[in-house]
Amino acid sequence: MRQKNKNIKKRASNVKAKQRANLSFRMNILFFSIFLLFSILILRLGYMQIVKGEDYVRELEQTEEVTVNTSVPRGRIYDRQGRVLVDNKPKNAITYTKLQSTTSKEMLKTAKKLAQLIKMDTKKIALRDKQDYWITIHKTEAYAKVTKQEKSAIEKDEKLSASDKQAEIDKLVRKRITKAELNSFTKKDLQVLAIYSKMLAGYNLSPQIIKSDKVTDKEFAIVSEHLNELPNVNTTTDWERKKNSDLSILGSTTTPSEGIPKDKLDYYLARGYSRNDRVGKSYIEAQYEDLLQGQKAVVKNETNGKGQVVETKTTFPGSPGKDLVLTIDSQLQKKLEKIVEQHLLSAKATGASSLLDRAFLVMMNPNTGEILSMVGKKIDTDENGRSVVNDYAIGTFTSAYEVGSVIKPATLLTGYSYHAVSPNEVLTDKPIKIASTAPKSSIFNRNGAIPMSDLDALEQSSNSYMFQVAMKIAGVHYVYNGGLAVKPSDFTKMRNSYAQFGLGSDTGIDLPGEFAGFKGQELLPGKLLDLAIGQFDTFTPLQLAQYVSTVANGGKRVQPRLAKEIREPSEDGKTLGPIIEEFSPNVLNTINNSQYEIDHVKEGMHRVYFGSKGTAAKYFQDAKFDAAGKTGTAEVVYYGPKKAAYGLRTLTITHIGFAPYKNPEIAYAVVVPWVTTNDNYEAINNEIAREAVDTYFSLKKKELKKDEETVGQKIIRSTSKNTSDNTEE
Repeated sequence: MRQKNKNIKKRASNVKAKQRANLSFRMNILFFSIFLLFSILILRLGYMQIVKGEDYVRELEQTEEVTVNTSVPRGRIYDRQGRVLVDNKPKNAITYTKLQSTTSKEMLKTAKKLAQLIKMDTKKIALRDKQDYWITIHKTEAYAKVTKQEKSAIEKDEKLSASDKQAEIDKLVRKRITKAELNSFTKKDLQVLAIYSKMLAGYNLSPQIIKSDKVTDKEFAIVSEHLNELPNVNTTTDWERKKNSDLSILGSTTTPSEGIPKDKLDYYLARGYSRNDRVGKSYIEAQYEDLLQGQKAVVKNETNGKGQVVETKTTFPGSPGKDLVLTIDSQLQKKLEKIVEQHLLSAKATGASSLLDRAFLVMMNPNTGEILSMVGKKIDTDENGRSVVNDYAIGTFTSAYEVGSVIKPATLLTGYSYHAVSPNEVLTDKPIKIASTAPKSSIFNRNGAIPMSDLDALEQSSNSYMFQVAMKIAGVHYVYNGGLAVKPSDFTKMRNSYAQFGLGSDTGIDLPGEFAGFKGQELLPGKLLDLAIGQFDTFTPLQLAQYVSTVANGGKRVQPRLAKEIREPSEDGKTLGPIIEEFSPNVLNTINNSQYEIDHVKEGMHRVYFGSKGTAAKYFQDAKFDAAGKTGTAEVVYYGPKKAAYGLRTLTITHIGFAPYKNPEIAYAVVVPWVTTNDNYEAINNEIAREAVDTYFSLKKKELKKDEETVGQKIIRSTSKNTSDNTEE
C-alpha cells in the first residue's frame, strides 16, 4: 500500500515537472517572439528614418509650380506721322489673389475688412450675386426654404453628382428668396458684396482687380498701409485705353469685368489668355489683338501640399504690346471730317432732305493701298432729342448703296474686255424702250438722238451709251419697244468684271466685318441696263475707292490697308521704337484690259473735270492741280433706318477721282445717300471732292514734303481728341 502511494506521488511529480517544462518552453517562445517583433520594428523604424527618411521629407515638402500670367500694357496706336491715336493711361488699382487653399469664409472676412477702407460702386451688382450672398449670410433660413421631401428627391437622383445635387438645392433656394429679403441688405452689406463677388470671380493664383476705376489716392494709400491685415490683397498700377481720336475704326477693348467675349472664349484660352483678360473688341483693336496685347509676365508660385504659396518666382518679366503705326494721316482726317460734316449739315438744312443722315469720303494711295483718310459722318438724335453728328467711319466698309454713274468707267472697260465696244466707238445717245417698261434715257437727252464717242459718254455721263454697251455685252439685238433676250449669265458677266475692280466683292481691308454689298435679285432685261449705270447692285464707299485706284494705277487692284508699320515700344517716350515689320503693297489681281484701254478711260474721266461739258467741270476747271474723276447720281427707293419712309423715291449722289492725273498720289470716293426726295439738291458730292483734294495738296505743301523718317521719328502727343491740335514734344 505504501509502495503504491509512493508510485502515485512519483507519477504526480513527473506530471508537474513536465508541465513546468512546457510552461518554461512556451514562455521562452513568447519572449523570443516579442524580441523578434521588437527587433523587426526597430529595424523598420531605422530603415524609415535612416534609409528612406529624406525621401519622406521631400514627399512631405513636395511643392507644385503654378504658372500665373499677369497683364502688360497694350501697344500704342499711332498715325503715319507719329501722332498718338490710342495710348495707355495708368491708374491705381486694388487686386485680390485667391489661393488654392482659400475658403469662402476667409474671403468674406477679408472683404469685410476691405469694405471699411474703400468705396465700391454697388449699382452693377448682379441679381445672382445678391441671391448667393443672402444664402451665405442666412444659411439656416435659406435652406429651410427647401422641404425635406424636395431635398430627399434630389439626393436620391443617382444621375446627379454631389455638386450637382447641391446646385439643384441652391437653385430652388434662389427661386424662393423674396424681393424683401434681397432689399434687406444695408449699404454696408452691399459694399462687402461688391468686393466679395469680385473675389469669387477670380481664378486661383491669378490677380483679380477689385477696384481700378476712381481709386482715390487716399484709398490707395490706406489699403497699402493695411496690407498686412488683408491677406492676398495688393495695390498696384492698372491701365486703361485712352483714345485721342473719335475715329470709330480704332475700335475698343473689353473691360476687366467683361473679360474675353463668350463667343471667342475658346479661341483666346487656347492661346494662353485668362478669362478676365482685356482683349480687342472691335475693328483695329480686334484686328491686331495679337501684336497689341503683348507678352505677359510669367510668375511661378510654388505651393505646398496644403495649397499654400511658399515662394514666388518671376520666370519671364513680360513685355508690352507692339506699337502699331497706321496709314491714316490724322491731321488730314480731321480736316476732311470737318468738310464732310459741314456739307452734310448744309444739305440737311434744305427742304427735301428728310431722309438724309450720312455722308462718306475715303482717300487712299492708289499705288500702295494705304488709307490716308476714312471719313463717315452720321446725324443721330441724342438723349435730349437734339441732332448730333457722330463718327461713322465704319460705314465706309459696312454699308452699301446704289452709286449711280460713277460705275460707268468700269462699264466701258467691261465692254472693251468683252469686245462689245472699242475705244473711240461712236454710238447714238437716244432713249431706250423695252416692251412693257418706261423709256430709259440720259438726263441731258430725254427725246433726241445725239451721236457721241465713249469719251463724250463719260464726259457728259450718257446713260444711253452704257445701256447699249450692256446690250452688246449680252449679245442681244435691240428693237425699240421690243423684247430683250437677256440671260442670267449676262448679269454674271458684268458682275464678274466689276469684281475685278473690287465692286461687289471684299476689298481685303484689314478690318473685321466688311460688307460686300447686295446683288439685285430681279434678272429682268431692264435691270441689266440699270446695273450698267449703277442703279441695281449696291457698293460700299471703300469699294469705290479701291475701284478708282485700280483705274488710276493702270489696272492693278491693290488691297487697301490701315496698318503701315509694326514697331517695338518706345524706350524713351519721345521717339518711336525700331521697325519690326513694314507692310508692302498687295496686288489682288489685274483687270482684263490693255494699258491703252485704261488710259483711254482715264482721258474720259479727265474730261469730266476739264472738258467743256464735263459734269464736274464747274467744280474742278479752276484747280491748280491736274486730276480726273466721275460724278454719279442714282435714283433709288429708300430702305434706310426710317421704316416709315420705306419705298419713297430718293437720290444718292457720288463722286470718284484721282490726282495728279499722270502720276496719281491719291484716289478718292464720296458717297452721300438719300440726299433729297426731289430732283433739286446741292451737289455736295462734287464740293466735298474738290475741297478734299485741295486740302491734301495744301497739307502736302506744308508738311508732307518732308521725308518721312524711319529712324528716330518723334512721337507727337495729343492735347485733346482733336488730333489736328497736336504739338510735338
